[in-house]
Amino acid sequence: MGGRGATGATGATTVAVTGGSGFVGSHLVRRLLERGYRVHTTVRDTANPAKVRPLWDMQEAFPGQLTLFQADLLTEGSFDEALRGCSVVFHVASPFFMPEKIRDGRRDMVDPALLGTRSVLASVERTPTVGTLVFTSTVGAIFGDYADVLGMDDQVLSERYFNTTSTVENNPYHYAKTVAERAAWEAEAAQDRWRMVSVNPGLILGPSLTPASESGSLFLLDELFKGYFCYGAPDFSFTTADVRDVADAHIAAAENPAAKGRYIVAAETMTSFHEMSRVIRTRYPRDLRLPRTALPHWPVRVLGPAFGLTQDYIRKHLGIRFRVDNSRSVRELGLTYRPIEETLLDHYESRRGRRG
Repeated sequence: MGGRGATGATGATTVAVTGGSGFVGSHLVRRLLERGYRVHTTVRDTANPAKVRPLWDMQEAFPGQLTLFQADLLTEGSFDEALRGCSVVFHVASPFFMPEKIRDGRRDMVDPALLGTRSVLASVERTPTVGTLVFTSTVGAIFGDYADVLGMDDQVLSERYFNTTSTVENNPYHYAKTVAERAAWEAEAAQDRWRMVSVNPGLILGPSLTPASESGSLFLLDELFKGYFCYGAPDFSFTTADVRDVADAHIAAAENPAAKGRYIVAAETMTSFHEMSRVIRTRYPRDLRLPRTALPHWPVRVLGPAFGLTQDYIRKHLGIRFRVDNSRSVRELGLTYRPIEETLLDHYESRRGRRG
């Protein structure tokens, strides 16, 4: 990827990142600073040290390159100041909670994702310097349940499809990201000043720069690390992406003027809980919280509801694996994917010091 950010902050390209204190946002901000960009980033509360300290550290490490702005996804116009003078906007901010953490699907997930996206789009419209919007979506905007992928050509996940099965009640996170991405594409189609590229990652793993992050991907693996599955790993598999690869994909999408449409950013093969555990145990064989065996399907079907899994969810996910077509990201964005072993071990070591 050829750098467009000048070395040193003077005369450098200025870009905006929404959600700079999040799991992905903080990595993206750091990568951009390292490439010489001036970065405007938004956070919900610039006075919250737990959330903002990593960004303060970056301000010290890259003097004059990083400016923080307070903005709220649900407040119209609150992104205007942060976007002023920027040529690229990376819209990363969006809540991601696991289903059991969601009390009200519309209030907790859909409103911040959709209304927040509309608010950022309105600010882009009011900012004539913006020529590119890189939108952080998810593979969940391509499929709702794993069973959906079995109906795709050759049962391979590709960018051609949109999620049509999720609703506010059934998988509100996937639904929220789907309606938000659709709204962004509609806005792009209605004008010709700026182009949009969508990055659709799998479950994002890897080292966290922000200890206070509430990302659902961190929460999910914490359940594995804390010993919830020590009796055996249920046969659930995940499309995975390293947070550093996701950040690089965003920058490549902005820097390559030919990049267009959607890009799946995920490993070609899925990884199960059992495989994740096996990888980590190669380096940490004494961690007794990690499962040593894979559970057969029947106890998951029997006990799943006690752990908040509906029979419908179990039927549409348990034991289902599919291939992922990530060829566009390799061919057009120049991504070289990190091995899953590196991602998982870095993720585990990053989280180890933060757990009781």
